[in-house]
Amino acid sequence: MTSSVLTVLRPGLVDYREAWEEQKRLHEGVVDGSQPDTVLLLEHPSVFTAGKRTEPADRPFDGTPVVDVDRGGKITWHGPGQLVGYPILRLPDPVDVVAYVRRVEQLLIDVCAEFGVPAERVEGRSGAWVKATDGGLDRKIAQIGIRVSRGVTLHGFALNCDCDLSNFDRFVPCGIRDAGVTSLSAELGRPVPVAEVLPVVERHLATLF
Repeated sequence: MTSSVLTVLRPGLVDYREAWEEQKRLHEGVVDGSQPDTVLLLEHPSVFTAGKRTEPADRPFDGTPVVDVDRGGKITWHGPGQLVGYPILRLPDPVDVVAYVRRVEQLLIDVCAEFGVPAERVEGRSGAWVKATDGGLDRKIAQIGIRVSRGVTLHGFALNCDCDLSNFDRFVPCGIRDAGVTSLSAELGRPVPVAEVLPVVERHLATLF
């Protein structure tokens, strides 16, 4: 999708490091005005990435390699069945990173609502959550990790659609020990592939501005 204000790219399954190089290229273009605001919507092969606040104890228990990145937040997993979005957007002046994160959260909450999953915010924790209703743990359904450089955003969000949630058992997800992880498929009891979710996310992207 391309409009006067936004380009959306859907490259499919992309290696994390390759996607990071593309993010940096697009970021330079948005900064210098040669590239319109752009969002990458894709999947990654299985990979662990660690933000700047990751503690040694948060890393995979089995010594699995981790890619260290310059976003906020702690460690997370990306892989097939998870829709990852990298908005490369110029924020309005004055730059308000918290307000932007809240807009990303609301996008994810609205997308989940379209599928009948009641996601919401949890105070003090970024992302979108399905609240516990049976005395169990709150369950994180979408992660957010953002960086803003020269007024333009990098990194973004990951929405668990139909991924293998056992990958999150190998580390402390986002450094949070008293919460669980879920997906659209787990909540709805049916497969919800990325291909079904992607157009819904794309339709909501205008809310990021």
